[in-house]
Amino acid sequence: MKELTLTTPTLLFSAVSLILLAYTNRFLSYAQLVRTLREQHRIQPSKITRAQIDNLRLRLHLTRTMQVLGVSSLFLCVAAMFLIYIGLSVFAAYVFGAALLLLIGSLGVSIREMLISVRALDYHLDDMER
Repeated sequence: MKELTLTTPTLLFSAVSLILLAYTNRFLSYAQLVRTLREQHRIQPSKITRAQIDNLRLRLHLTRTMQVLGVSSLFLCVAAMFLIYIGLSVFAAYVFGAALLLLIGSLGVSIREMLISVRALDYHLDDMER
């Protein structure tokens, strides 16, 4: 294994920052959708809005998981940089590896959430076809 330098963990900073921004935007749009669906369900309860609310709840929990894994990945990148700085390069390599695994986990959860989002759109399409 090549020696880990300070520049290697910094490569993830911009990628993880952009991913976290996308996750935050997704979360904010879900928050607005929750408010809209709540009002719609309060005025006229239906199976469709109930299914959308259940779907949205799952998506919100997945988004939270994506954010936690992404922030943890960023945290471990910073920790790896600190360990390199103080001369613990071997330990830093393992910490950086863990950061990469957390990022992979975050992206995997993101894929799952996107697939579930399609199901939410299917509710709207099914409702339109009726």
